[in-house]
Amino acid sequence: MRIAMWSGPRNLSTAMMYSFGARADCSVMDEPFYAAYLKATGLDHPMRDAVLAAQEQDPQKVPEGFAPSGTPHLYMKHMAQHMIAGFPLDWAEGCVNIHLIRHPARVIASYAEKREAPTLADIGFDKQVALYERLGGLVVDSADIRANPEGMLRALCAAIDLSFDPAMLQWPAGPKPDDGVWAPHWYGAIHKSTGFAGPEGPLPEVEGANRDVLDAALPYYEHLHALRLKV
Repeated sequence: MRIAMWSGPRNLSTAMMYSFGARADCSVMDEPFYAAYLKATGLDHPMRDAVLAAQEQDPQKVPEGFAPSGTPHLYMKHMAQHMIAGFPLDWAEGCVNIHLIRHPARVIASYAEKREAPTLADIGFDKQVALYERLGGLVVDSADIRANPEGMLRALCAAIDLSFDPAMLQWPAGPKPDDGVWAPHWYGAIHKSTGFAGPEGPLPEVEGANRDVLDAALPYYEHLHALRLKV
């Protein structure tokens, strides 16, 4: 089974990659289109040069690396915003597609701590809806996973016809061999974890220009949230 997990940034996506990576029957892949996205857009992201050096930059060649790698299942963590016009998607039609969402107020507040002044294009909610409309699949909300990790993971596994493995609920602290080269900048908090964090508190206040981004992202989030998998 090839699983394509579509997410935006700051959205429990790395924890989910660690969760599936804790299974003995699953290998994982961390944002394989990142270098191609940076090359095509020219965006100045943290550790840009290291990312470009570490990954294939031609988007048409990236899916050539999506072959089985010694385990029955391959879990691919993808960022929805990376899939800009002209990037291939036909490879995903044969995958189990899952769309991971998080309330945009939380995404914006977290993203702004690492890279200021996020735009709608940076956080990818419009792209997530477009991917869902093209590929279908399941929607899961990170808030539901944090509130009930075992229940949601059992439901998710059942929905994709994959046996649940209790190993998915914990992982060792620290960096992982499959982390992208950008991990030192983005993964500080997750590297301190050994499992899913508990429920989050009240929504953060989002002000100024970030409020405009929130207002633009919210309808996309609400559309997908209404379709989410429930226990």
